[in-house]
Amino acid sequence: MKRREFAIALGATSVLARPAWAASEPVEDKDFTRLPQPIPVALAGKVEVIEFFGYWCPHCATFEPKLDAWARALPADVNFRRVPVGWQDAQEPYQRMYFALEALGLLDTLHAKVFQAVQVDRLRLKKDADFLAFATTHGLDGAKLVAAANSAAVSARVRAANQLVTSYRVDGVPTLAVHGRFMTSPAMAGSAERALQVVDALIRQARTTK
Repeated sequence: MKRREFAIALGATSVLARPAWAASEPVEDKDFTRLPQPIPVALAGKVEVIEFFGYWCPHCATFEPKLDAWARALPADVNFRRVPVGWQDAQEPYQRMYFALEALGLLDTLHAKVFQAVQVDRLRLKKDADFLAFATTHGLDGAKLVAAANSAAVSARVRAANQLVTSYRVDGVPTLAVHGRFMTSPAMAGSAERALQVVDALIRQARTTK
């Protein structure tokens, strides 16, 4: 979903197992772009892949099952992480939900459920009561979730995420960045499946130059 244009096509919607490399090699400036200057990665010695996303984005919700299946099959030398995007003040609570669940060790079980709550059940995260409602639905300690969401640690994570979004010049979600050098997306590549194939190719390229 573009920062200012909230309509893109994601392509096919079937759940993706890890794709066999059968498509053509990706073409620069068509399937992906190269960053003018490399951005440092989080873990030395590993190829980094970042998904920039928003719980508020319906296209990210559609992409998530495919991305999750792909990410679970990644080899040990790839460090995959997600960065929630918030260009507007109204989107910050969704960033805080992600980082609060991460701080509480609940992302693995509840990440997809946040998408469900926001995109299907129409939960809007605006105030503490909305976090409490989510907690109640999913059997969590609401006070702990609210405290985590409002904590200084989560505020710092939000600031760091915003800085990373600025550094990568992310202008739409979902967007995938590979090893601080390349960027692609379902919109750019033409489909969710093709975007992940492009990332696979860029991972191989990053291995040869890291």
